[in-house]
Amino acid sequence: MSRFGLSVAIATPFNAKGEIDMPRFVSHAQWCLANGCDSVTLFGTTGEGATVGQRSRIRVFEAMINAGLKPKTQLLSSVATSSVEDAVDQAAAALDLGFRGLLLTPPFYFRAVDDEGIYRWFAQVFERLGPKARDMFAYHLPSVTGISLSSALIGRLKKDFPGVVVGVKDSSATWSNTEELLKHHSDLMILVGDERDLGRAVRGGGSGSICGVANIFPEILGPVARDGKEDARVRPIVDAICRHPVLPAVKALIASSKKDGDWARMRPPLQDLDAASAAKLSAEIDAAAKQPA
Repeated sequence: MSRFGLSVAIATPFNAKGEIDMPRFVSHAQWCLANGCDSVTLFGTTGEGATVGQRSRIRVFEAMINAGLKPKTQLLSSVATSSVEDAVDQAAAALDLGFRGLLLTPPFYFRAVDDEGIYRWFAQVFERLGPKARDMFAYHLPSVTGISLSSALIGRLKKDFPGVVVGVKDSSATWSNTEELLKHHSDLMILVGDERDLGRAVRGGGSGSICGVANIFPEILGPVARDGKEDARVRPIVDAICRHPVLPAVKALIASSKKDGDWARMRPPLQDLDAASAAKLSAEIDAAAKQPA
């Protein structure tokens, strides 16, 4: 299985009106690629993708491509909706532009569902996309979606839709789940969202990561995602972030690193990290990053 490498689950900047700040967005994507990321994944969890509608998504796609990002190698997008119709529209917009792949979030509104219901949702998306359907990464994020993608379900999807489901992003933050995926689905690209488990996952056959900390430290995470090379700074950095609400914490760190306070702005219903917490986090991250690699 080929290596996927490091893709930044890129944060989305918003202006004071709550609209996407396109110049900041493009500039940050270019910075991530120049400093160690192999690709950019738009509108994932870190990117607050469930709050971004279709018209805004298309404008961002066009802006990234017009700025010189190569869709076939450098761009992925996350699909985040519970509607099959909207999922097909979000997916088709990226696939029509030749995007490298899609991160497909399961439907997250109705949670008391079993594997059969989840399977049928994915199947309907793939069937409605028809020949366009390709390069899909099933997104396992039960802490947010409330939906668990079992190993058996993954096996059924890859069998029934060969060449469509090419991988799994495991953001369960549970090593036993990652181990099971690596053991039973070595023919898929297994991507690990929790950076603390990334090195050993890659050494065990994993293909890389789509992760939020790459917004801040792509140069640290690149060797971990590509070669499984451990870096002692990763765990304390992630631990510090996880002591706060993660998404606003990541944005606060981007704001601090760029000396640009507007980067800290969240889109409702999420709220900005308060100033005291942001200052404490920044100090913790500075100390962690100065440790020997």
